[in-house]
Amino acid sequence: MKRIKKGDQVIVIAGKDKGRQGTVLKVDDDSVLVEAINMAKKHTKANPMAGVEGGIVDKAMPINISNVMLFNSMTNKGDRIGFKTLEDGRKVRYFKSNGEVVDV
Repeated sequence: MKRIKKGDQVIVIAGKDKGRQGTVLKVDDDSVLVEAINMAKKHTKANPMAGVEGGIVDKAMPINISNVMLFNSMTNKGDRIGFKTLEDGRKVRYFKSNGEVVDV
C-alpha cells in the first residue's frame, strides 16, 4: 500500500512550488504528477491531419514523491502518514498528528 494515491490532496514541501497544493493525477514508483504543479513549457509542432495546433503549451511535470505531503483538512497543513489494521482486518492510512483515518 502506498502512502500517496491518485486523487489525494497534497501540499508541496520543497522546490519552486513550495506551499502550493493540488490533486494527484498519477503516481509512479518515486514520483507523482500533481495538477497545476511543476509546470513546464512544451513546444509542439502543428499537425493539421490530426487537428493539433502548433505553439507553446503548459505541461505538468512529475515531482519527487518525497517533496509532497498529504494535506490534512483538519489542521490545514501537510501531515505524515502511518498504517494500521482495523478490527475488521482492513489496512488503512491514518494521519500521525491526530490519528484520523484517511481511507474510509
